[in-house]
Amino acid sequence: MSIATAIRSAHTEVERAELERAGAYMDEAQDGEELEAWRGLIRAHGSIAKRVESTLEHAHGLPLRAYEVLQHLAEATDGRMRMSELASLAQLSRSGLTRLVDRLERDGLVTRCSCDHDARGAYACMTEAGLTRLRAARSTHLAVVREHFLSRFSSRELLAMSELWNRVAPCSAARSLERGQAGAQRPHAVEHAG
Repeated sequence: MSIATAIRSAHTEVERAELERAGAYMDEAQDGEELEAWRGLIRAHGSIAKRVESTLEHAHGLPLRAYEVLQHLAEATDGRMRMSELASLAQLSRSGLTRLVDRLERDGLVTRCSCDHDARGAYACMTEAGLTRLRAARSTHLAVVREHFLSRFSSRELLAMSELWNRVAPCSAARSLERGQAGAQRPHAVEHAG
């Protein structure tokens, strides 16, 4: 069914408006290159993420989002990070991150921390158990990413690709430096019962 046919048969104004926007996008795509590039990115990400998620869950009982949160904490100064910054890096809403940290806390992988200089600031802090689980999962994560993504490109292609991705979503290297400089005012772990 063509976009025009779908628009004519749409039952609601909302459906019609959505289809018209989709049709406008299709019309604007230059020889399909833009659309194919976008769809390729979505298809590749979805396929690889699904494989990584499935493997991490099966081997380590760790969903991909949880792995990513633990990885961000491991890279942070003293394994601690402000919840709002962690939500941003993990591309989760604050409430989504709160639910995930609740689960990780129940599993003993993360604790909540407070900050000496800012009582309002909430931090997530990596536990030893979290670091142990992350270390065990890293080789699994890397093996799947290597098999289904990295091995398909040369070093030169990977470098070019990373430069392209950084145009779209700049690397967090600047944030890592900021965290290192902010290390003078470190949060401390809240006592964890149980």
